[in-house]
Amino acid sequence: MKKETKITLAPLQESEKEAFILNIQAAFKKAVVEEFGDDGTEVIPREDIIQSFEAKGAESYNIIQNGEVVGGAVIAVHPDTNRNELLLLFVNVDCHSKGVGVAAWKAIEELHPETEVWITHTPYFEKRNIHFYVNKCGFHIVEFFNPHHPMPNHTSMEAQNEEIPGGDYFLRFEKKMK
Repeated sequence: MKKETKITLAPLQESEKEAFILNIQAAFKKAVVEEFGDDGTEVIPREDIIQSFEAKGAESYNIIQNGEVVGGAVIAVHPDTNRNELLLLFVNVDCHSKGVGVAAWKAIEELHPETEVWITHTPYFEKRNIHFYVNKCGFHIVEFFNPHHPMPNHTSMEAQNEEIPGGDYFLRFEKKMK
């Protein structure tokens, strides 16, 4: 039997936001470089991360294991609907495939047991994320965004007319809790 990974969620402090931004950019860049190569572009713009911090109902956390920050998450809680959102979730590159992501997701679920549905998105090319959300966390793919069915409220990179690798292709996931 596989040993369960112990993690805690610590509310993100203002002084920790810069490290969070750099760590998530590094984690997201790894997948893009593996899929498309490194063209030097910023994979997840700083503005998008800050926008997540400032979203309605946002709660930001460091993922802690053995006293060390090993990742982070931003969720948006909507008590009026109990349809909550996982806006950002990442595990530091050196902590991949060690159960941290699944343990963090379980902790997020436990933090908000009132949630009826969790919603999140990931780029279509991100096979590792798709596996994680569907096979490890129990989400279902419910929508496929593409040039014929664009994602509403796309990232700031689109507004700047910059190319996001695989940016026209995203999946929306839902996990029904009750």
